[in-house]
Parts: sequence; C-alpha cells; structure tokens
Amino acid sequence: AYHDIVSFIMIVNDAVKGKAVNDTYATSQPINEFIKILDVLSGWVDECPPINQPQRFGNKAFRQWHDKLEKNSESLLSALLDDQQKPATVELAAYLNGAFGDHTRLDYGTGHEASFVGLLCCLMKMRIFREEDATAIALKLFSRYIEVCRNIQLTYSLEPAGSQGVWGLDDYQFIPFIWGSSQLIGHPDLKPSSFVMENVAETWKHQYMFMAAVDFIKSVSLVDKLVLWFLGEL
Repeated sequence: AYHDIVSFIMIVNDAVKGKAVNDTYATSQPINEFIKILDVLSGWVDECPPINQPQRFGNKAFRQWHDKLEKNSESLLSALLDDQQKPATVELAAYLNGAFGDHTRLDYGTGHEASFVGLLCCLMKMRIFREEDATAIALKLFSRYIEVCRNIQLTYSLEPAGSQGVWGLDDYQFIPFIWGSSQLIGHPDLKPSSFVMENVAETWKHQYMFMAAVDFIKSVSLVDKLVLWFLGEL
C-alpha cells in the first residue's frame, strides 16, 4: 500500500511539472463526476452553519456536516462505479469519510488529506481514473478538494491535527507543497525565493497550488512572516 501511494503521488507529480491550473489538459468524465461530489459536500457547509459556543477550536456543527457525509458517502461514490465495481463502495466510502476531519476530535490534519489521496489512488488502481487523468487529478480535482477543506476548516474552526510546528509550514495540508512545487519547475519568473515577496502569492494563487497554500497560511496567520522569509532563502 505504501508503494502504491508513493507511486501515485509521483505519477501525478510528474504530470503537473511546469503546468498552471488554467493550462489546457484533458478532463475525463469521472474527474468531472468527482468534482460534482465535492460541490455537494461544499453545499452542505451552508446547510450546517456553525453554532454559537465558547470553544476556540472545533465548532460542534461540524459533527452535523460529518454525519451527512457518512450517511451519503456510499451513494455519492456509487455514481463513479459500474455494477461490477459497486461492491467496493463500502471500502471507498471509508476513505472519503476520513478525508475531511475527525467527527469526535473536531480536527483536521495531513492524515485526513492522506485519506483523500488514498481514495484517489484506489480509483486509479480500479481504472476509474487513468494515468492520462493525472494532471486533472491534481489541478482540478485535488485543487477543488483543498478549497472545500479550507472552507470547512475556517467555518468550523477545526483544530490542526498533529501540528508539526516549525517542521510543517501548514498545519493542515502537505500535498499542495509537493504537487505545487512541481508546477513551478522551469517557471521563467517565479523562483524559490519569490513566494515570500509582497503580493506574489496572492497574485499567483489561482494558477499554482504552492502559491495558494502560502496565501492561505498568510491569511490565517498560521506561521510568522520571518519563517516564510527564512524558507525563501533556503
């Protein structure tokens, strides 16, 4: 399983080298169908607004949202599968249920992100996604997943799960820095030191996942600007 996950990450990483989100690339029907699933999950956030409570982290309304996810995950995923594949829905749903945060702890971290990557890997092994989908998997599907996750994190004030402090630039996500840095390979203007410059991340965030991640970090003040500057000098 470890080899499969790492191989999947590297296949996608190679596919997005030097590519921006708005570049032209193939987007298959299964990719579009999965994006529709994420759109549904995003809509549920509006249906389950946060409640007034004294806690700083972990709005309990997230449990209502997550209950809807667990109740509907199998039916949502079944739209991607043919009749022979449908028995796998139960196992795939476990990955989807684990991809947006913990129902009990009211937190979200890279383990939940890994659950979503595991789901994408399974769908590729089942040949629902093909290797030629790799670019769209990162730049369309995964980008949409990150958008939904960040909305959930902010709406429900989910606590970072297993924060790595100075060892992790983002307490919530990790994959955008892998695939996002691959996007920037060979870019004529953006260099490793560029992302700490004023307004650079904000300007390029819709084109490159790495820049979107840095812009999000700055917007929620998860890391001191000195740390960003230091990393830019490495």
